[in-house]
Amino acid sequence: MVLVKYILALTLGVVALSSCSDKSLQKYLVEKQDDDKFVKMDIATSLLQGANSDFSEEEKEILKTIKKVNVVAYPLKGDVADYEKERQNLKTILDQEQYKELTRTKSNDWNATLKYTGDEDAINEIIVFASSDTYGFAVFRLLGENMQLDQMLKLMNSAERGDLDFSQLEGLGEIFKI
Repeated sequence: MVLVKYILALTLGVVALSSCSDKSLQKYLVEKQDDDKFVKMDIATSLLQGANSDFSEEEKEILKTIKKVNVVAYPLKGDVADYEKERQNLKTILDQEQYKELTRTKSNDWNATLKYTGDEDAINEIIVFASSDTYGFAVFRLLGENMQLDQMLKLMNSAERGDLDFSQLEGLGEIFKI
């Protein structure tokens, strides 16, 4: 759960600091919908608003620019060769020119890359690709319309206050045993 909060907070924070023409990523993720090796979650942004959230009107408007959060994860449970193949497929897709890199980060166990599609002042998709040779990998996609860096900074502040409800993603941490 802490990792999920960290990745989502990192995503919003980096977007603050720094379409689906990504048909190949979209196609890859759709193909994995029926694959039992993958864990899939689609979360409407409205579900991220907890009962005790205290969003300002401006933050509510900003949150409306994010339409959905998709998560596709591959927990590493023994088949290292298949894991490496799938991870390399995703890396190849995300290395295409349409995915603009914002940042890379590395911790003891995890490597994460944050990318986006669209323009800096009209981001339509934010992608976080996190991988670990111990736990597996996950792709987080924030889909929206005209998301803007300065607005994401304001939304990041509400995440720090605890107004965003990440309980919908708790099961992901349990799958990765972290």
